[in-house]
Amino acid sequence: MNNKSTARQKIRYRIRKKIGGAAAKPRLSVFRSNSDIYAQLIDDSNGVTLAAASSRQKDIQAQKAPKIEKSKMVGAAIATKAKELGISTVVFDRGGYIYHGRVKAVAEGAREAGLVF
Repeated sequence: MNNKSTARQKIRYRIRKKIGGAAAKPRLSVFRSNSDIYAQLIDDSNGVTLAAASSRQKDIQAQKAPKIEKSKMVGAAIATKAKELGISTVVFDRGGYIYHGRVKAVAEGAREAGLVF
């Protein structure tokens, strides 16, 4: 592992010590790759993923938009899936990334679609 990924791993562990998701208030986890972005609603007490959305979904991938706009769409998509499950509040897990750019866009998209965190 290179230095940057080990540093991110340490940050992830530090964040995960402080936050966790339950069935009533799941954790909204974000993973960012170079080309795509993924979001999951996770119930840590049961170790189950409740819902997931990514920029690789057909409806989001079909739109020719910058990565930040697609990230906002992913946030909105995960929020609509959460609403269908009857979830309105979540805990945001930035996954060791800086709360900026695409990670921030996911959070803003989810907030605009009605999630509270």
